[in-house]
Amino acid sequence: MSESAADDPALLCEEARSLAENGAAREAALLFERVLALGDTPCRAQAALGLAVVLDDGGDVEAAREADRAAISTGDPEYGPRAAYHLALTHERAGEHEEAAPAWRVVVDFGNPAYLPPAHLALARLADDAGDFEGARGHWEAVVGTGDAEYGPPAAHDLAQRLLERGEPARAQRVLAAGLRLIDQDGAPYAYARLAVALGISYLDQAVGAFGAALGDPAEPADPEVGPLATELLARTLPLRGRGPEAGEVWRRGLADPGVAGQVRARLRRDFGDEDADPADLWWEPVVEQAVTDGTLPALAGEAFGALDHMYALLAVRRQAGEQERAGEAIGDAVRVPDGYPWGPLLHESFAERLRLATGGPAVPPPDPAGA
Repeated sequence: MSESAADDPALLCEEARSLAENGAAREAALLFERVLALGDTPCRAQAALGLAVVLDDGGDVEAAREADRAAISTGDPEYGPRAAYHLALTHERAGEHEEAAPAWRVVVDFGNPAYLPPAHLALARLADDAGDFEGARGHWEAVVGTGDAEYGPPAAHDLAQRLLERGEPARAQRVLAAGLRLIDQDGAPYAYARLAVALGISYLDQAVGAFGAALGDPAEPADPEVGPLATELLARTLPLRGRGPEAGEVWRRGLADPGVAGQVRARLRRDFGDEDADPADLWWEPVVEQAVTDGTLPALAGEAFGALDHMYALLAVRRQAGEQERAGEAIGDAVRVPDGYPWGPLLHESFAERLRLATGGPAVPPPDPAGA
């Protein structure tokens, strides 16, 4: 390099960048420092940022931050915001979020469109973590407003989640629709699916609000025209949002209202099978109906299959071993298996009544729990 070229800041920066890319970090740092020593040149901000990156990669974070601040102080519209961005990242990486926030705000203040989306998103999340929803919303909306395909969708998702939590599904829908417009579904299928699911959830929440409004005040009788339908729709939608206990209350409210109880019970039982069967003839019908009301039908099915498996095992193991003399004991054990379930007494009572009717004899007591 000629003597004149040795003092050319642009050439020095280019050589330093090449050295850094080839692993000669120390030599690169020396060249960036030479540029800074030349004073207020057009390449000062570039050299300061280059030095910050090299020092950071080498583990000297504090010196790197000083170099970042030197680049920021130049006011350079390109390297200034990049240095602020790098400074913020060093604080984020160290978990120093309070220190990162001012650096992100500097990025925003520069107004360079290339760096606004990540800066606004970072500030939104910091505000959200601090419980400042309004501050976070402003930054999230700013990200979506940039139209950035990388940062806009996650900003839309985060804002929509908070709006749903606050009971504002219609606003969440508008935000999510704007986020979806930023995504190429074929190019980013997972990002698209994430927002699409959130949009569907917002419609579910809106439906829950509408069905609840149709039912009106719980203290007042339901409209006989729409009450049963609204009861069923609300009760079947709430569990999709993880609100199963509320669904049970909705069913119970409908069943307790004389004006609509019959229609509500018919809707509750629509999947029970034989619509012509008299529930009074089947001991398990009230148990199943209660389970549907409470949203515990899968648990009830698990109990029933568990009891059947236990009873079968008690009988089959005796048969497999050829212990015919103990068959009576095995049968007794199997008969007592339902004792441990809430519906066990109903099963025993049903059997006793059927036996009485079949033999024409007196009522038969249920099996002795003690096995006597």
